[in-house]
Amino acid sequence: MKDISVIGCGRWGTFLAWYAANRCPEKIKNVLMYDLKTSPNFIELRDTRKNEYLSLSDNMFLYENLADVLVNDTIIVSIGCQHLRSLARELNGYNVEGKTFLLAMKGLEVPTAKIMHDIFKEEIHQNIHVAALSGPGHVQDYMKNVPSAAVIDSSEPETQDYLIKLLQSDLIRFYYGNDLIGNQIGAALKNVIGIAAGILDGLEWYGLKGALMARAPIEVGRLIKHFGGDPMSAYGLAHLGDYEATLFSKHSHNRTFGEGFAQGKQFEKLAEGVPTLKAVKLIADKEGLDMPICQALYKAVYENADIKTTIRSIFERGLKKEFNN
Repeated sequence: MKDISVIGCGRWGTFLAWYAANRCPEKIKNVLMYDLKTSPNFIELRDTRKNEYLSLSDNMFLYENLADVLVNDTIIVSIGCQHLRSLARELNGYNVEGKTFLLAMKGLEVPTAKIMHDIFKEEIHQNIHVAALSGPGHVQDYMKNVPSAAVIDSSEPETQDYLIKLLQSDLIRFYYGNDLIGNQIGAALKNVIGIAAGILDGLEWYGLKGALMARAPIEVGRLIKHFGGDPMSAYGLAHLGDYEATLFSKHSHNRTFGEGFAQGKQFEKLAEGVPTLKAVKLIADKEGLDMPICQALYKAVYENADIKTTIRSIFERGLKKEFNN
């Protein structure tokens, strides 16, 4: 048995810490958790030992100093995507040589449009092992003991195998990913498509969600191919497999953001699809990629274009064969 660490005490990070501490008892003994001491999530956990989703078990320990959780050789990172580069730079000031990091966030960096794995490896100038976690699943469902599946991908098969065997349980079945680029881009873009689905819900254009689901993986596959991944990865767990949890679930922050946006309401929680949408627009414009769903969403979200007209335009483009990409 071993101890592991988790950086990030948000909804997902706290759940992953709880999951490791409680659903992998034969393999993991204790979980050390870190977040900024000023973070509302950290303060709530420190003061009450619980959040709105779960209670911390006795083998979960909170620390407000990053160094305290870097004593372990396996570290899960679950923070906002746009903050990963700054965390990596901070980590490079410590001895993290040989440690294994599992990146458990879904997004692309603005303005680079880079995937999380590349940012992490680019900034940390030590020999580390990195993998990425993606796929469907909501904390609320997991805490009701509803099982699901996810994918762990890495450029290092040994790292991938180690993490999957460490975290496998009867609650989450982990699959071996074989497209690090495609799975991370697919996971990031499903948040963007979740915003589109929420807008359709907010407009009560429910009948168009089927068309959105059918067309989006083709568009996402186009972006994956541009970055050197396999466009078929858009049809795997990281993207299409996550649709139910993102395009339909009342728990999805991205879908809820889109629904509220269409109705003129503010959404105060983190919706990673919003900055990711900006990253996609930047790369699509720069490289001349045809990304009609993302480009229409950008106009609505960032340029105050009329929502109904802009969203309808996605489905009123010139005539073409369905699978001519």
